[in-house]
Amino acid sequence: MSTKVTSPDELPQKPGIYIMKDKNEKIIYIGKSKSLKNRVKSYFQKNLDRPKTQVLMSHFNSLEYIITNSEKEALILEANLIKKHKPRYNVSLKDDKRYPYVKLTDEDFPRIQITRNIGKTGKYFGPFTDVTSVRQTVKFLKQLFKIRTCRNMDGPCLNSQIDLCLAPCDGGITKEEYQSNMEKIDLFFQGKYTKIIKDLEAEMKEASANFEFEKAAVIRDQIESIRSVMEKQFVEFAHEEDQDIIATAYTNRHAVVVVMSIRDGRIIGKDDFLMNGSQHTTSDEILSAFCKQYYGINRHVPKEILLEEDIPDKELIEEWLSDLRGNKVSIKIPQKGKKLRLVRMASKNAEIIKGQKQKMDNAMIEIKKYLKLEKLPRTIEGYDISNISGKLAVGSKVSYLDGKRNKKQFRRFKMKTPGPNDFAMMKELLERRLEPLRDYYAEKREKERNNDLDIKPLEIGEEPDLIVIDGGKGQLGMAYDVLKEYKLTHIPIIGLAKEFEEIFVPNSSFPIIIPHDNEGLQLLQRVRDESHRFAITYHRQLRAKKMEESPLDNIAGVGKKRKMALLKEFKDIDHIREASIEDLAGVKGMNEKVASNVYEYFHNESND
Repeated sequence: MSTKVTSPDELPQKPGIYIMKDKNEKIIYIGKSKSLKNRVKSYFQKNLDRPKTQVLMSHFNSLEYIITNSEKEALILEANLIKKHKPRYNVSLKDDKRYPYVKLTDEDFPRIQITRNIGKTGKYFGPFTDVTSVRQTVKFLKQLFKIRTCRNMDGPCLNSQIDLCLAPCDGGITKEEYQSNMEKIDLFFQGKYTKIIKDLEAEMKEASANFEFEKAAVIRDQIESIRSVMEKQFVEFAHEEDQDIIATAYTNRHAVVVVMSIRDGRIIGKDDFLMNGSQHTTSDEILSAFCKQYYGINRHVPKEILLEEDIPDKELIEEWLSDLRGNKVSIKIPQKGKKLRLVRMASKNAEIIKGQKQKMDNAMIEIKKYLKLEKLPRTIEGYDISNISGKLAVGSKVSYLDGKRNKKQFRRFKMKTPGPNDFAMMKELLERRLEPLRDYYAEKREKERNNDLDIKPLEIGEEPDLIVIDGGKGQLGMAYDVLKEYKLTHIPIIGLAKEFEEIFVPNSSFPIIIPHDNEGLQLLQRVRDESHRFAITYHRQLRAKKMEESPLDNIAGVGKKRKMALLKEFKDIDHIREASIEDLAGVKGMNEKVASNVYEYFHNESND
């Protein structure tokens, strides 16, 4: 529970965290100190040196604090609160939820899952930036150790019948044996592959000694599978090292942080992250903030962390990480040799990612310039309609954030408008998307009239900075009418015509021409093409589902198995229609009652 104060003189000379808020009671900065009073008083000096502190204090309105038992506790609390609240003037790890984690569930017979949310139970590994790779890894481990996938363990399932599960629900494996497999999965994600193989080799020898040759053969195949994966995925560098190498690079708006992980002497992966609020912040402070937030979550803490430069609170962070690991952790800044080469390798990777990020920033800058936008179009939304002669009409909304696909904001719509009428369908699509924004601004205007300052600002991604419609002046005119009707004309909108890649804007007869090799145009094309792809994919899915539908789906007692049995026996619907009740009842899995239902359905005139 935080305590509010009106002056820094009221603060105690004790360790803890301080919370700064603006006039709307929104948290704008969270800091820690071994002496709250001394640290916070420094913000109230007349001559503040750093531009970032000057801007922070220009928005400051109130102060709260929480006392902790030690500076180390303050460090942990600071990292947790920054991660939770993401204050504007703190350096914070950006959108960690975009990356998946692997979870080992907290059950008698645990499951292995991929998730983007950290819960209070279970064990987590990650985050992983390569979604495809982590899916393949989880699939590999499930098959290798035959881990259960069912939720309720309500009897032997198909997986146990095809030898993909050891059927703990049916006593096929003891709790101890199953837990042993889960421990190997745990070691796998810690990168301790050599230990897994040593343990398996010992189990294989024991099985052979006990004349359990079938069990020994299974373990032998597991060992070979793990060795095969290791050879394909991991680059050997040094023996028995357990290290993270962290390096940074900087764009105009973000810090790019790369973490290279070495486990058991092999480079097992490279993750990259963005840090918000890095402007006017020194590189050592950014590294320190990253370490506190990155390791302040349920993840493996290595024996050694290599950095490019020394950081504030190094000894304190080492002590905290050692507590998390259970033995000593060292943070080192190598000056020569193999470890320096590793840091330079990570730094080179950070520069490459920075270049990719800068290219995205350049594309947004080009769009802003050519379209004369007031601000950088960080969130760009694209819309499209797909149908055949008005049938199975669907709409799509895709979203790009900072030049990259933001898939959690993708949406698909079944259109209600009768067709074919693409203009009317696009109008419906935009209305359904923009309705929440219309209501938000109506409420905001009402609160402003009543001098109510309790107005929650829109988050990044909630409102587009630019809308892209696939089409020319006609489609754009209709879309702009929706913006006018909803009083949202402050949102820029364009039509991107495919034939000549011309850009149309409201209230102008002449298109804007952007050079074909321009990064801005290429980003707009990606948005337009992705919205088309997303719409047409959904339309094809609905068409395929429609084609799979059968009159048999409407008959009581006919499920998937009986439907397949009837079609296998009679070949098509016409022959089923002509069959007698006796013929229908004679099909495997059928009975006389369901056969009567089928016969009556096809001989009822209203169903023809």
